[in-house]
Amino acid sequence: MTFTRRRVTGAFFKRLRGEFSDEELVELAAVIALENFRSKFNPVFGIEANNLCSVPSVQAAVGEATGRFH
Repeated sequence: MTFTRRRVTGAFFKRLRGEFSDEELVELAAVIALENFRSKFNPVFGIEANNLCSVPSVQAAVGEATGRFH
């Protein structure tokens, strides 16, 4: 799902439906899509696996935004 120009084939989807409910397939696709998004988005700001970011202005913006929730 995360490869460009790759599609889930009907045969593979049939196999998946044998293992997962429709709800689980939706959740699986959503998680894969989110991880794909993060793999493209995070490097722009130098965000590493440990969620640390080396760009000071991004760190300040994150701090400001998360401060609203505490």
